Amino acid sequence: MISIETIEKTAENLMRKAAIEIPDDYLTGLKAAAKVEDGDLSSFVLEAMLENYAAAKEDGRAMCGDTGCPRWYVKMGNESLIEGGPVSLEASLRRATARATTSIPLRPNRVHPLWRTDHDNNVGIGAPEIEYGFEPNGDWIDLTTVHKGGLFGTDYRMLFPSDGIQGIKRFFLDTIVAFGKRGLACQPAIIGIGLGGSKDACMVLGKRAACLRIVGDRNPDTKIAALEDELKELGNSIGMGAMGFVGKSMVIDCNIEVGFCHTGGMQMSVHAFCLSSRRAVARIHGDGTVEYRTNPNWFTEYQRRETIEW
Repeated sequence: MISIETIEKTAENLMRKAAIEIPDDYLTGLKAAAKVEDGDLSSFVLEAMLENYAAAKEDGRAMCGDTGCPRWYVKMGNESLIEGGPVSLEASLRRATARATTSIPLRPNRVHPLWRTDHDNNVGIGAPEIEYGFEPNGDWIDLTTVHKGGLFGTDYRMLFPSDGIQGIKRFFLDTIVAFGKRGLACQPAIIGIGLGGSKDACMVLGKRAACLRIVGDRNPDTKIAALEDELKELGNSIGMGAMGFVGKSMVIDCNIEVGFCHTGGMQMSVHAFCLSSRRAVARIHGDGTVEYRTNPNWFTEYQRRETIEW
């Protein structure tokens, strides 16, 4: 049985790692973008951010002043047992979030939408978000924390089957041009795209594609993988670079996830992760041992299954 003490301690460590340490896959992608970027201001931003990331790790301080909205993704093996059950698990993640807000520190961004009530700890009604996934076999749980910007960098459109691939490309370009020109996202970033599902499921798919897949990962459907490559190239050909300045480094990578949808529609959402791509992962085994990593490995064959049974 996995103890709540172990979960809470691990969760607080993950909060610190996500806030301070850039994942290697994203750092590699950012360095590759910096090498080819020839826009003066875009190059300056990229070099400044790389220096900032190194300083953050050396000083043990958050890499960005706006630490976004911390959220949790929890994956459970089918045989996992948690002390006190799911309610205790959620309470431990909320406690870890509150403590990390003070100890790291994180900026307390969460307020009531109407009364602006602020508990000064990133915890409140529906905050932090906790999403779940399950896997056959295993007595482990995976905890993934993501610190994603909570204001912009997201859009949605109801497309139709007749719009086809060209319609997907058009909305993609419309969206990232708007992100750059209007300052709605911090570029360059991993772009996640959700296709299909209901509207809420489409938004979830896109955000997970942005936050839970690593740079260089490709969808196992070869046609979707080819579209990911094409959209990445398109995104970097619009004349915009870091933070919307002139350049060619708008997109570090593009990830697409799909879900079956109503026969009459083709929903699409576009999500930009932050220039400070903040995620951290740990697997807590049934015997209490903990393994840290940066790849969430969320989209397994089981998560993408089409069949009724497994």
